[in-house]
Amino acid sequence: MMSFPFPPTQAPAPSPAAAMVSNPWHSSITLPPQPPAAVVVPAGVGSKPVVAGGGAARPPHSGVSRPVYVIAAAGASLVAAMSVALFVLCYRSNKVVTVRPWATGLSGQLQKAFVTGVPSLKRSELEIACEDFSNVIGTLSDYMVYKGTLSTGVEIAVVSTTKNSAKEWSKHCESQFRKKITSLSRVNHKNFINLLGYCQEEQPFTRMMVFEYAPNGTLFEHLHVREDGYLDWPTRLRVAVGVAYCLEHMHQLSPPEILRALDTSTICLTDDFAAKISDVVFCDEPRLSLSLSPAAMSDRESVVYSYGMVLLETMTGRFTASSDGGLLESWAAAYLRGERQLRDVMDPALRRSFHAATVDKLDGVIRGCTDREPRRRLAMPEVAKRLREITAMPPDAATPKVSPLWWAELEIISTEVN
Repeated sequence: MMSFPFPPTQAPAPSPAAAMVSNPWHSSITLPPQPPAAVVVPAGVGSKPVVAGGGAARPPHSGVSRPVYVIAAAGASLVAAMSVALFVLCYRSNKVVTVRPWATGLSGQLQKAFVTGVPSLKRSELEIACEDFSNVIGTLSDYMVYKGTLSTGVEIAVVSTTKNSAKEWSKHCESQFRKKITSLSRVNHKNFINLLGYCQEEQPFTRMMVFEYAPNGTLFEHLHVREDGYLDWPTRLRVAVGVAYCLEHMHQLSPPEILRALDTSTICLTDDFAAKISDVVFCDEPRLSLSLSPAAMSDRESVVYSYGMVLLETMTGRFTASSDGGLLESWAAAYLRGERQLRDVMDPALRRSFHAATVDKLDGVIRGCTDREPRRRLAMPEVAKRLREITAMPPDAATPKVSPLWWAELEIISTEVN
């Protein structure tokens, strides 16, 4: 069982310049000289007109006519307007925002990637980080998962397809691979295994994604496998609340980001036992997790149901469904039918740790998530709101205290370029 990693945010665009102040170039713009305004004074009938201030009237078609001066003035105005526009552009270009990862000793290619989006990494770099891809931490028929270590000591998880050539890699999987990069880069939440980069090369054929590495395994392992994996009451609440906040964030994106699978094996734990949802497989083939619901989820209501079952499993410490066919265990089916209360099926190890009133409120949340009618299920923002009221735990309290990401803190610097 492994725990995993996702996308750095793109650098924010520079803010538009404020209303422009005096133009330093304005004094250098010189309009062409114009003659004194001519006033035509009528003379007697049949006599030639007299021009005041301009001497005798010019004969027709001699010299420069008045329309020419009007055109010249209009041209000068256009030049002035273009000069002002040029100044505004130059002024804006002087306001820059740079995004710099903390000094980590990474290559220039990786540093530069933070300005352009999700990094496209070289296989050679990942090969070094993963010790020639010998550090295998998970396998499936179509995927290998490696643990790697960057030059700074930061740990990563690298998920790779086992396909060896483009002929084995279908067009559908290629499309899914690219869509996955785009979708994962949108999430950017501290309770999500974030995408750090990807690798796409043809010789040798390579399709990899690089994620955060969560070192404390999965929630599934702590509930069912590890003898030393006991999670106390406050930790279980923190995990449940962190997952709810992350799902709320994903469902409020436009368009919403829908997880294909959610169960206790897709929830990883950090050094300080904060929850991180993982979604690391990039093609419609066997998943890395031990899924309790084999069918892929397609809407928010399905995700809400799965969250309710995760919350039930977290509070009880029991399998809610069989691992082969996804059928509910008899105790879980009886609970969902309303024949049993949450306080009746709580993990015996927690009985002296919680208040009955708190458990009863959690019972209501679980039932609101698992209603048989999808349209009656709670929305994730409502679930997160209720859990915050029950636990008095704000989002910051449910996130990792120290982020393991090598890009975790981005220094945003606004500078004036002289």
